[in-house]
Amino acid sequence: MPAELPASLGCDAVGIPARHGARMLTRLPHAGCVFSDTDWWWWIVPEGSDLELAWPLPSYYSRGARVPTASTRLIHWPEDASPYTPPIPLYLMVCQITGTAPAWSRYEPRSAQEV
Repeated sequence: MPAELPASLGCDAVGIPARHGARMLTRLPHAGCVFSDTDWWWWIVPEGSDLELAWPLPSYYSRGARVPTASTRLIHWPEDASPYTPPIPLYLMVCQITGTAPAWSRYEPRSAQEV
């Protein structure tokens, strides 16, 4: 991560095949840091952005923003001081591109008796 951008929420990364990267970048309302290599584009998201979300294939969710290649380079610098791409719009875009229905975990509040 660039030293100039504070990553106070921790960092994870979502990998998207490169063939989808440019189209996603132009359609997302906000994009943080995006890295790429020849095969993948990596979107920086806050740590834990996989909680209650099933990221569809062929996307790849990387905890700690560890990517499987050393040849990544920064290709998009965010317009603000945040390195993050908001995970929900990114998730919905990935679902749309892959033709996958979003899979939300159901939140079921505990009853008053369980509290």
